[in-house]
Amino acid sequence: MRKCSIAFKLGLYFSLALLAFALVAGSVFFLLFKKQNITLTQKQLEDRAAAIANTFGTFISAEGSGGGKHGEGNRGSGTGSGGGNGLGYAAYIRFLDDIAMADVWVVDSDHNLVTPTTHEGHQAPASTYNYADLPADAETVVDQAFGGQVTASEGFSGLLNTPTLTVGAPVRDSSGNIQAVVLLHSPVEGIESAANEGFRTLAISLCVALVIGIGFAVLLARSFTKPMKEMQVMAGRLAGGDYTAASHIERQDEIGQLAGSLDTLSHQLKLSSEEHERFQKMQQTFFSNISHELKTPVTVLCGSLEALAGGVVTDPDQVAAYHQEMYAESLALKRLVNDLLDLSRLQNAEFRLNLERVNLCDIISEVRRSAQNMAKEKELTVTTEMDTGLYFMQGDYLRLRQLLMIAMSNAIKFSPGGGQIEMRLSENILTISDHGCGISAEEQKHIFERFYKTLSEENAEGTGLGLPIAKEIAERHGIGLTVTSEEGQGTTVTLELPGRETATV
Repeated sequence: MRKCSIAFKLGLYFSLALLAFALVAGSVFFLLFKKQNITLTQKQLEDRAAAIANTFGTFISAEGSGGGKHGEGNRGSGTGSGGGNGLGYAAYIRFLDDIAMADVWVVDSDHNLVTPTTHEGHQAPASTYNYADLPADAETVVDQAFGGQVTASEGFSGLLNTPTLTVGAPVRDSSGNIQAVVLLHSPVEGIESAANEGFRTLAISLCVALVIGIGFAVLLARSFTKPMKEMQVMAGRLAGGDYTAASHIERQDEIGQLAGSLDTLSHQLKLSSEEHERFQKMQQTFFSNISHELKTPVTVLCGSLEALAGGVVTDPDQVAAYHQEMYAESLALKRLVNDLLDLSRLQNAEFRLNLERVNLCDIISEVRRSAQNMAKEKELTVTTEMDTGLYFMQGDYLRLRQLLMIAMSNAIKFSPGGGQIEMRLSENILTISDHGCGISAEEQKHIFERFYKTLSEENAEGTGLGLPIAKEIAERHGIGLTVTSEEGQGTTVTLELPGRETATV
């Protein structure tokens, strides 16, 4: 796994985060666990110290009622001074040492320190400590205990040469007077050992969890990077011109959305490529068609002029026929050039129509009159049917007339002699219908392509630019233009007009 890869970085970041969590959690746990153990041990020692002090108070009260002295002969301070209770204290303290499972000292009301013997078999206390040896913090514990409080301290640690938790509790006689103080010592080594053992257990658990977490982090990082690599390969294919590339990634997250966007981009690039190829073919076809359309009249003109200029043709009738043919070809060239200019202008986004408020019904009536004159030769009848005499809209009068004349001239061209052509305006729909030869389904796919002409005798003089020009004019006016036809039945041109404007007086 390369160090610069996202998978490596994600795995590293997740691992560092897990490691930091483990260290923080372990440290906090260790401190809290140790503090909790010390607190719990202190509470247990306080309870034991209070219980021992209560029992010791009963012992003192019993000895006091038995005649005065508490056991002759020795004192726990080792000084040899004071009453006679040292031996009795020492024997009872040795007994309590075994029961309490901790060191028990007693400080009497004269501040004499009584400790158990450190040598088995001795019946007298053999303490090596005097009250004067106690640290200042220990004296505070004794003073607070004589004040009636149960207190704790770690001040005896230096005296006992080991970390120790000490609890002091007051010893009261049957009258409630404080006669002594019980000091209960417990090494904290056991507490620290328990805490260390707990920390080791936690550390092992965290290490195992860390290994598992790193494994999951690597798997998670790969789950992110695998689709990204697939998208990278797809992007490379797109850059190489392969627009069929797809990610095939189905996820409901941001990566899935990105993959979907790339798939959409691939589809759009594919469509754009196909459109570009189609445009190139159309461009090639356009130049081929225009060359073909120009070649015939130019050839005729050149041949006629050559014959006339070379004196090949001298007969006046032949000369007149050549002139007539040259005139007809020049008109065809003019018509072709005009159609090309119109189509070029209409396809130019910067070309502006002369838009104004026009009455479409007036345009329809004018087109009908012009078409009727064109149809006289074939004895065609042109009829109009309008549900209103006023249909105002924004448009270019001449271009709208040109649009209708293109549709009408095609209807006249492909209608049989003696037929009928109908123009109907109903609501927002204008139709121009004929009953001619019709157009095949295959040819209908290409009728709006430039220079496309049906191979029929009626269309011999057409340029193949009429319907493309009509389509451009319709789109410029927001008019929907469709052509429906059935072979042998006729053709209908349908114009879906924009909403009419309200007439004003």
